[in-house]
Amino acid sequence: MIERDQVWPLAPSGSLRSDQDEASVYAKNVRKQRFVKCCGCVTALMLIQGVVIVILAFTVFRVKDPVIKMNGVTITRLELINGTIPKPGVNMSLIADVSVKNPNVGSFKYSNTTTTLYYHGSVVGEARGPPGKSRARRTMRMNISVDIITDTLLSSPNLNADMNLGLLPLSSYSRVPGRVNMLNIFKKHVTVKMNCTMAVNISTKSIQEQKCKRHVKL
Repeated sequence: MIERDQVWPLAPSGSLRSDQDEASVYAKNVRKQRFVKCCGCVTALMLIQGVVIVILAFTVFRVKDPVIKMNGVTITRLELINGTIPKPGVNMSLIADVSVKNPNVGSFKYSNTTTTLYYHGSVVGEARGPPGKSRARRTMRMNISVDIITDTLLSSPNLNADMNLGLLPLSSYSRVPGRVNMLNIFKKHVTVKMNCTMAVNISTKSIQEQKCKRHVKL
């Protein structure tokens, strides 16, 4: 009896094509899931970064008011007639010791400072200080020289009464415009203003009864 070779039927082509489609769909789903996860991670990192920036902006990087302070005033020149009245034609000179304190974590760079002196509302002297830079959490001190025009004092009707009391009442207005720079990220323009009242003791040529008020404009 002759044995014949057994012939197996071929697998249908449709089944092979179906397996390939399933593999392709599976690969697409895997790529899609990876893409969604990647986008989710990037979005989460951006949100975290934004929250951190906002927190820093309201805490560490929050712009704090620079503090300007009049530490003292020294009379460098005052010539009197009979020890009571300022000599005409000779200006009276003062040196104001002013400090600018920067409490921020960034630097405070300021331009020319201006100081104006008043006697009963009339301008009797004005001075300009040089620009400067106060480093982070540091205090910058400067000496501002002011010349008082004695002829303006002599023309005031209040001078005789003040001379009899031995006190010359003066007021000053100082202005320091500048900008706070936080790591070149946060920048804020700031103007510091200060009003002071003081009395010059004619006999001792010293300053007394000095009071100051500060105001900061952001």
